[in-house]
Amino acid sequence: MIRVIGVGERYRCDDAVGLVVAERLRASLHRSRIEVMTASGEGSDLMERWRGVDTAIVVDAVASDEEPTGTIHRWDAHEKPLPARIFPQSTHLFSLPQAVELARVLGELPRRLIVYGIVGADFRMGEGLSASVRVAIDEVVRRIESDTQAFVSAGNSDA
Repeated sequence: MIRVIGVGERYRCDDAVGLVVAERLRASLHRSRIEVMTASGEGSDLMERWRGVDTAIVVDAVASDEEPTGTIHRWDAHEKPLPARIFPQSTHLFSLPQAVELARVLGELPRRLIVYGIVGADFRMGEGLSASVRVAIDEVVRRIESDTQAFVSAGNSDA
């Protein structure tokens, strides 16, 4: 099973990018063993959503003063910890990077956990994505479609 989780808050401008990517992927990923869902980003909820799957792909907005808006990052969570400093401060008990590390300590990471981060510029209350974040959506969707196809073709998942 492959599960794609789009993370975000629809009413915090660029923070909604993970949700938009998930919506786009729902329309394009028609495999029976690939599930697409959304989440707010609360760490314990994320851990529950990736529990029991072979592969999880998480998409979330990140913030960086050093990189242009719309920059796309891809991390394999098994290689090293996620760079917590670029994930926007969360109002949740704990965030995505903290959830990954807790799951690692507990031995509850999926066999494969890929995280895509898209650099946003505007995290104020409101709707609408920055132009460069909107452009990045197409590329992230293509990359995730490619990832899922490769994982399925390699026989490394039950899909």
